[in-house]
Amino acid sequence: MIRIKNINTHSPYYQEMRELRNKVLLRPLGIPDHSWEMHDERSWHFVALENDNVIGCAVLVPSEEHKTLAQLIQMAVDPDVQGKGIGQLLLKEIITFPKSKSLKEIQCHSRHYAVDFYKKAGFTPYGETFTEVGIPHNHMKLELQ
Repeated sequence: MIRIKNINTHSPYYQEMRELRNKVLLRPLGIPDHSWEMHDERSWHFVALENDNVIGCAVLVPSEEHKTLAQLIQMAVDPDVQGKGIGQLLLKEIITFPKSKSLKEIQCHSRHYAVDFYKKAGFTPYGETFTEVGIPHNHMKLELQ
């Protein structure tokens, strides 16, 4: 059974999460390991666990300027289990979580091939396509009820 857990940087799962982010998101693009951890200490971390192993993860970074806004970054699912709904389970938990934090909007930079994935969860694209880490991306947002 897969369960989603909200953790912090002191959790024993945090190191596994870091490795998954490096493996899935950074190394394939030639980006140095741990390059996107600058906000980790102040962020909320979510892991998908199967048999106590991290198989998916995401980071929700609260905005320093807008207290009702957070950015979803570094969402990754182990390639061995992609396509099995793990990303949707993570998103479901992430969308529910902000209600306890008084957040009203979640934004993300979606790689172009993941736009439909986020749309299924209620995100809408806005603005122009842009390039980040050499890949076309779209701004997306989800307004929370």
